[in-house]
Amino acid sequence: MDLYHLFQDLEKNTDSEKAKKMSAYMRNQFLFLGVQATTRKKVSHPYFKEAKKTRMIDWKFISECWEKPYREAQYVAIDYLNTLKDLLVLEDSEKIKAMIVNKSWWDTVDGLHRVVGSLALNYPELNKTLILWSLDENMWLRRVAIDHQLLRKEKTNKELLEEIISHNFGQEEFFINKAIGWALRDYSKENPKWVRAFIEKYKENLSKLSIREGSKYI
Repeated sequence: MDLYHLFQDLEKNTDSEKAKKMSAYMRNQFLFLGVQATTRKKVSHPYFKEAKKTRMIDWKFISECWEKPYREAQYVAIDYLNTLKDLLVLEDSEKIKAMIVNKSWWDTVDGLHRVVGSLALNYPELNKTLILWSLDENMWLRRVAIDHQLLRKEKTNKELLEEIISHNFGQEEFFINKAIGWALRDYSKENPKWVRAFIEKYKENLSKLSIREGSKYI
């Protein structure tokens, strides 16, 4: 199957009424076809199944996804990368960075932090880059740095988590404070003692939102 024919199959499922609602949910920042996640994944599944056999990531395809005017194409690119994440190499982090900072909103950014997390787990040297991201002016790079360890459980690098969060103390940005809360809440399932101590240690630096979210399970 030609991977690029996926766009044609996706566009066949256009639903203008759903598109309006989906766009409104994203504050009308992006155009949509109106293709919901279940349908999108059903359409893309056979294409990705064939793509896995090539044992390579087609970055030209990803670029085309990012250039498409409708948001579902960006979701397809993220689904594709998550499917082939084991093929990512350290140098791909710069390409992923470009995806994070272009057409940015929480929907694509939160899909990409899992890709980054997988890459960083395979290449620990990426941690230095993530520390730099945690200090970047671009809040979406900072959000990815904060949340890239979600679902790692016992593999969580506590020292890295503490350093990255500490770089983002005193923020008024909702998406950053929410990300901090999520990171702490997620790790509290694995290590509640550490998270309790962290919140107590930095309670004067953390936002109320971060503390509330981080304390949910402890």
